[in-house]
Amino acid sequence: MSMTKENTRLKSFKNKGRDHEEMRRRRTDEAVELRKSKRSEQILKRRNVAVDDDDYGSPLKESNRSAIPTSLREMWEKMSSPSPSIQLEGLQKARKVLSRERHPPVDAILDAGFVPKFVAFLKSDRDNLQYEAAWALTNVASGTSAHTNAVVEAGAVPALVRLLGVPNRKVAEQVVWALGNIAGDGPHLRDFVIKQNIIPALIGLLSPTIDVSFLRTIAWTFSNLCRNKNPSPPQEA
Repeated sequence: MSMTKENTRLKSFKNKGRDHEEMRRRRTDEAVELRKSKRSEQILKRRNVAVDDDDYGSPLKESNRSAIPTSLREMWEKMSSPSPSIQLEGLQKARKVLSRERHPPVDAILDAGFVPKFVAFLKSDRDNLQYEAAWALTNVASGTSAHTNAVVEAGAVPALVRLLGVPNRKVAEQVVWALGNIAGDGPHLRDFVIKQNIIPALIGLLSPTIDVSFLRTIAWTFSNLCRNKNPSPPQEA
C-alpha cells in the first residue's frame, strides 16, 4: 500500500472512537468564535463612520480629562438646548465621535456624563432623537464591560426595551443592536435584559415582510440571550 493511500486511510478514521461530547463541544466553540468574529466585523463597520476630527475637535488631544473638552462641551450645550433641531445636532456629533474607527473617546464621553443624557433622549417623542441616542449607546456598550455596565446603570435597558414597540423600524433595529451588545457582555447582564421582557418584544418584531438585515440583527441578539452556560439562561426564558 502506498504511503498516500495509508495516510488517507488513517485520516478517514481519525475521529473513530473519539468522545462525541468533546467533538460537539469543539464544533460549538468554533461556531461561537465564527459568530463573534463575523459580528465584530459588522460592529466595526457600524462604528466606522467617516468623521473629520477637525469638525468637532478631538477629545483625545485634550490633556486634562477632569475638564470637559471644548468639543464635548459644545455637544453638551447643544443637547441641553430647548430646540429639538439643536439637540439633534449635538446628539449626532456625539454619536459620530463614538463611531470613529480608531480610539473612539468612550471614556471621555462617560466622564463628561453623556450616557444619562443619551438615555433621556430615548424617552423623547421624536424618532430621530431616539435613533441617534440608541446608536450612541450601542457604540458605548460595544466597548469594555465597564462601558456596558455604565449604560445599564444609567437605566438604558428598560427604556430601550420600550422602544422595541415603536412603529419606526429604523429605530427598532438600532435598539435591538444596543440590547444585543448589552446581553452579550455576560450572564449577569444577559439575565437582566431577559427579565425586562425582551423576548416577547423581539418575537413581536418578526413578520413575513421584515427586512433581512433587521432579521439578522434580531437573530444575533437572540443568540446572545442564549450565550454563556455558566450559569445557563433562566428556565422561564
